[in-house]
Amino acid sequence: MTASFGEAAVQLCGAAATLLGWRPSEFWAATPAELAAALGQMAPDADGPERDVIDALKRRFPDE
Repeated sequence: MTASFGEAAVQLCGAAATLLGWRPSEFWAATPAELAAALGQMAPDADGPERDVIDALKRRFPDE
């Protein structure tokens, strides 16, 4: 069973903090490719967020 985007983000943020010493800002600034390269095969299998979740986040946190 795959984790939801939110569940996977929590797991990955925790792994990045514990294993890589990343702060949350470093985790969220990293691209998925950078995170995958840093964690290797330890990343959980998860689906990406749904389009409506992305749209809501873009409205809440617009690029400046």
